[in-house]
Amino acid sequence: MSGAALPKKAILIVNAKSRQGAAAFEEACRLLGEAGVELIEAHAVKNPKKMGPLVKAAAAKAPMVILGGGDGSLSSAIDHFLGTRTVFAVLPLGTANSFARTLGLPLDLPGAVEVIARGKRQRIDLGCINGDHFLNAAAIGLAPKVAESVPHGLKRSLGRLGYLLWAGWSAANFNAFRLSVDDGRRSHRLWATEVRIANGRFHGGLELIDDADLESGTIIVQAVTGRSVMHLGWSYLASALKLDARHETTREFRGRKLTVSTRPPLHVSIDGEMGPETPLEVSAAPNAVTVAAPKR
Repeated sequence: MSGAALPKKAILIVNAKSRQGAAAFEEACRLLGEAGVELIEAHAVKNPKKMGPLVKAAAAKAPMVILGGGDGSLSSAIDHFLGTRTVFAVLPLGTANSFARTLGLPLDLPGAVEVIARGKRQRIDLGCINGDHFLNAAAIGLAPKVAESVPHGLKRSLGRLGYLLWAGWSAANFNAFRLSVDDGRRSHRLWATEVRIANGRFHGGLELIDDADLESGTIIVQAVTGRSVMHLGWSYLASALKLDARHETTREFRGRKLTVSTRPPLHVSIDGEMGPETPLEVSAAPNAVTVAAPKR
């Protein structure tokens, strides 16, 4: 139930391939113990293919599972918490940590552990694309191109700066596309350079969708309108600086279920991981999982 205290026993699973995961595992174990959280098991996972089975088994037997990693690791594991009472807790160890920012979690390890030890239970919505649940945000356009092609070494060494540098390089060969969003009443058609499918407010570490809410019961599709890649760059800059003009560069559609199509067909990036091609059915899954959230 939302607002209740968090369990004092948990299983810790850290993606040791995430940007900070390998270095943070031992410290996380120590800090959690000092904070009064008893670890039933603790796993530092170097092979990403083993994450899913470990999380599935942990969610079936522990009152709380603490997952350390980036947005992709967290989002790919969230399906295992559907239909359970297990609390999903987060150690933000990735590059952008967009879901942690959306939830209001501290991005430092001691702060995140403090939330796990002293925070509260909160029921949140999930987004859903073609039946696949996700935590925070998905994107069509330049973002998937960057996610698919960014060199791993650049991402690991420079973090968000590496993404921005590669995005600038990738933009030189990027073209606008035709977008169609069907809200069940009518089909909206426009030119776009990027589409953000939002459950949470942050994408790529930036707050891009101001009024997205993890408890709204709706999904938001936000399009950066027009045909100019320079216009897309201005949209990011205006959002980063919180300029009023950021709202002039986008158009939003929201509802419980929407259909998104593009011409030509394009891949979607789901919390930083490559997903299917358009057309897509996007929807909200209200009150889907329980997470460890800060007390406010």
